[in-house]
Amino acid sequence: MDYIVKPIGHVRGGRSMAVDDDWAKERATIELDDTQFGPEALAGLDDFSHAEIIFLFDQVAPQKIEKGARHPRNRSDWPLVGIFAQRGKNRPNRIGLTTCQILAIHGTQLEVAGLDAIDGTPVLDIKPAMREFQPRGEHRQPDWASELMQDYWHAS
Repeated sequence: MDYIVKPIGHVRGGRSMAVDDDWAKERATIELDDTQFGPEALAGLDDFSHAEIIFLFDQVAPQKIEKGARHPRNRSDWPLVGIFAQRGKNRPNRIGLTTCQILAIHGTQLEVAGLDAIDGTPVLDIKPAMREFQPRGEHRQPDWASELMQDYWHAS
């Protein structure tokens, strides 16, 4: 069964190209589609410090989609792992998710920090980040993942 998902808005500002690291310094605005939403859609979101932004990697060409395993960032010194064991943009449904700091809300515009999506990216959903939805218990991840993420949020 196929599903049709319609963007609720788009990313405005921030980077114009996807570059792997230093996303912490990025500031962007999520502009809601004002034919679908009014300011009331964001009412109360400013009571939260962070929001989860779900978006579409719309610039990934269909022939670049990965369905099996690959080396993260094409580094052969990192293990060959399945696409669902990494967070690369070349995913089967091209869906991205980032938890961002909420900076301000102006009408139908949500200003955020640390969104790793580029200018023009379609936004599929916005959810408040709540402690109770965060992982419970200890986190576990392989060393290559920690090495990969070492500079991802670094603000140079």
